[in-house]
Amino acid sequence: MAALHYRSAVFSDAPPIITLRGQTRENAITVSGLASIGITAESWGKRIEAGDLSGHVCAEYGRIVGYCFGDKHTGEILVLALLPEYESRGIGRALLSRVAEDLWSLGFKRLFLGGSRNPSHRSYGFYRHLGWRPTGAFDAHADEVLELSWQDKGESFENADYFANVGPSSSE
Repeated sequence: MAALHYRSAVFSDAPPIITLRGQTRENAITVSGLASIGITAESWGKRIEAGDLSGHVCAEYGRIVGYCFGDKHTGEILVLALLPEYESRGIGRALLSRVAEDLWSLGFKRLFLGGSRNPSHRSYGFYRHLGWRPTGAFDAHADEVLELSWQDKGESFENADYFANVGPSSSE
């Protein structure tokens, strides 16, 4: 197995990112489904290029296998997506931690995201295990709004094994 490579996202990552979103195990959204809500490779690439997003990708043999993006203006984690065969390796946690650290470095004290409220979905337990807490609110997609504050980030972000398998980034 090749080493996984983590790096900041760039404009040219947008097409494979948009395609990967439709290949996830849960909450997959096809290219056409994303386009119907105004998200295309071009629009996403422009947001990356404009610096509106904090984004990190994980690649193996040059193929993007996962990514995470956060909005630099709001502190929202917009998306975390992995190919199913790369789940349970710490990749999602590593990507999320990189984006969270980027957003905290911009001065955010509270991050938020919309997550599944279905306990049978992997994401339900994933975020809660990492210290994300329900707010009692729901977003426009009927997802539960979870938050993580700087003070409450807890062991999951401070514990050294949280960053296990993160690997070097070409941007560092």
